[in-house]
Amino acid sequence: MVAALTRRALVSLPVLAVALSSCTATGSDRSGIVVTTNILGDLVRNVVGDQTEVTVLMAAGADPHSFGVSAQQAASLERAELLVHNGLGLEEGVLSHIEAATASGVPGLAVGEHVDPIEYGADESAGQPDPHFWTDPVRVGEAVAIIADHVIEHVAGLDAERVRAGADAYRSQVDDLHERTAELFSRIPDEHRKLVTNHHVFGYLAERYGFEVIGAVIPSGSTLASPSGSDLKDLADAVAASGVPVVFADSSQPERLIAAMADETGLDIAIVPLFTESLTEPGQGAGTYLEMAASNAEAIAEGLAPR
Repeated sequence: MVAALTRRALVSLPVLAVALSSCTATGSDRSGIVVTTNILGDLVRNVVGDQTEVTVLMAAGADPHSFGVSAQQAASLERAELLVHNGLGLEEGVLSHIEAATASGVPGLAVGEHVDPIEYGADESAGQPDPHFWTDPVRVGEAVAIIADHVIEHVAGLDAERVRAGADAYRSQVDDLHERTAELFSRIPDEHRKLVTNHHVFGYLAERYGFEVIGAVIPSGSTLASPSGSDLKDLADAVAASGVPVVFADSSQPERLIAAMADETGLDIAIVPLFTESLTEPGQGAGTYLEMAASNAEAIAEGLAPR
């Protein structure tokens, strides 16, 4: 009886091994592109069109610093032909899944690492890489070309010429966005080119268009941090000294943090909401990257215009 059971167990081992091996997709079993953030998802879809399935993990309005994925979404990462993510520490809640997928052989593209990233210059995040490259349209244009290269290399069955044409057409729109943004900001006097935000998100925009970042309500590059009373007091002193008329805050939380600063310091300052970390649903102001960036440029130009 024992011998018979042993023989059955030995026969079942190959079946078990096959079942276990099927949990991790091989190259031939993979299909489509998985993208972490909705901003990058918009870029990828403009590059590939309808030639392959593009799965975007981050829902509209979500915070890339804190969003997580379901078990089904995590599994989709390991079935992708290409995984496109921001990198530079942005997707904090998904990083372990990204690492697991790339370790299993999924080709990965950390877009932010390829567009000449800068470092945070002050506060808690000083010296760390700044992941918010999308606030600079010039770098976004570079990202579009990089995405096209990786799509052609790793995704089977695509028409490379169509991919190149889609990337070129979209990059032309991004170039136009940059020109319009530069023209808008040229109307702001140098002494008014000062930014205060709810957290450090506009370093790339400031570098590209000649702004000075005075500070942030949350002295960090992540929305997961929290300001202390002394942080708020230091920022209020800097704002008062600079004469900045507005604080720019993410549209998902424009009042909460600025109200905290007012309570701590008594500083009365206008709040201008921007779309900083995520696209919205269509029709809500930032349904695409181009719409988001144009809306922000107009709001900044209006908020800092001479009174």
